[in-house]
Amino acid sequence: MKPLKTLVISMVGIAAILAGYVLHNHIVKVKAARMEHAVAPAAYFPAGAIWTKDISHAPLDPQSSTIIAWLADAGGWGFGKMNVDFSLRVLQADASTPQVPFRKGSGFYTEESDMVSTIPLPRGGGIEGEPGYQCNPEQGDCHLIVADRGHGKLYEAYQANYADGALSATDLVVWDLNRIYPPSGRGDQCTSADAAGFPIAPLLFNADELAAGSINHAIRFILPNPRMRAHVFVHPATHAGAPLGPVTAPPMGAHFRLKASFDLSKLTPAAQVVARAMQKYGMFLSDGGNMALTAQNDRDTTAKYTDMDFGPHDLQALKVTDFEVLELGTPIRRDSDCVLNR
Repeated sequence: MKPLKTLVISMVGIAAILAGYVLHNHIVKVKAARMEHAVAPAAYFPAGAIWTKDISHAPLDPQSSTIIAWLADAGGWGFGKMNVDFSLRVLQADASTPQVPFRKGSGFYTEESDMVSTIPLPRGGGIEGEPGYQCNPEQGDCHLIVADRGHGKLYEAYQANYADGALSATDLVVWDLNRIYPPSGRGDQCTSADAAGFPIAPLLFNADELAAGSINHAIRFILPNPRMRAHVFVHPATHAGAPLGPVTAPPMGAHFRLKASFDLSKLTPAAQVVARAMQKYGMFLSDGGNMALTAQNDRDTTAKYTDMDFGPHDLQALKVTDFEVLELGTPIRRDSDCVLNR
């Protein structure tokens, strides 16, 4: 009877293997179907915008090695590793999107904000890290990003909250998507939803881009405040936030590039897509914090990060010493005297 029992067990094992193979093939086919229909988003600004400039051969800053060495000694990226945060959403508005009243929030940045009477609020959307439009005070930033391409506008708000039939925020910027902004952006000394004064959405990569195999723009990155040079910024940044670092630290707005010599085979295929963008378009120092990179949440994309097998730790092989700093230009001292470029 033992040989019969062994045969039965073997047949069960083979059946389990075959079932697993069929399931794996089904999952692969589903992922492939999703990726086939993934479409990378169009650029947010016209051709010639700095976010889409090829910098693969741009000159280095004379202090590049000094800055990189100091940053590495100071701890490198936040938490010491290049982690990716997926909490920011980029919502899409169209002619059918409801418009809700906009009100100034507590501590509203009057001089640095764009004041509007209404703002589009897509159904089923949400602010950063939340399932809806209500801000959790413990979460803090509560960014709201809404792209209205039909009207050529990109709304980005800081500390946004929807209550009593209206949306409020501490800071609101309405970017003109038909405009190429000058090196001084919206105006020197003027912040945005990011401390550097940058737009956020054009610097976020997303799952559709990974599925398409190409990210055609620079990437947003952040560092802890003690690891950024205090009191100054460099264009295209227009504001310095609250950095605390010495003169050897990178200033807000610094443009980093992944070295061409970096061995991409150390990364997964999806992570390689991000790394290639870092080599061609670079990364801009945009804000203060511990999560080095920010990817767009995939609730508002066709593809999903799970389809690409891309997770928050897949870029940890990228060390600060794998990067170089592009020519910084003249540092501008922060004085908080914002004058908007209307």
